[in-house]
Amino acid sequence: MPVMPSQVLRCPACFLAFGFGSGLSPWGPGTMGTLVAIPMFLLAAPLPVPYYLGATALLFAAGVWLCGRCEKKLGVSDHSGMVWDEFVGFFITMTATQPTLLNIALGFIFFRLFDILKPWPITWFDRKVHGGFGVMFDDVIAGLYAWCVLQGLFALGIVSING
Repeated sequence: MPVMPSQVLRCPACFLAFGFGSGLSPWGPGTMGTLVAIPMFLLAAPLPVPYYLGATALLFAAGVWLCGRCEKKLGVSDHSGMVWDEFVGFFITMTATQPTLLNIALGFIFFRLFDILKPWPITWFDRKVHGGFGVMFDDVIAGLYAWCVLQGLFALGIVSING
């Protein structure tokens, strides 16, 4: 059953779960959601790392509730348009990373690759864990994988942490 944009736009939980409507895009809603996450990241990037991690944890907790509520409202499990999980996954990817154009581009690419390819155990969590937590958690792991790759590039000197 397709989701009507009006269903998403009238429900505050769905509007947020759908990334302020970005998840309604017919072309790559996860990619669109990650693009919308970039300005949010730029607002959070100046925070000291402990506060940044706290904000990310709050976004995760809110996402569990929002996505769970939206699933019930729409009657659809883990709808591809729910992209709040992309916000959190991208925030995790960019933890302790300078907000330069190169770093943001690399973080975006690595996060999207892991989110799309879903290497183990991402696929397992995606298939086995349901509800709002399930929607969110596979992107947490994708974000951790992308963060590891990005930090590895910094550690090896392949990319400068300052871009």
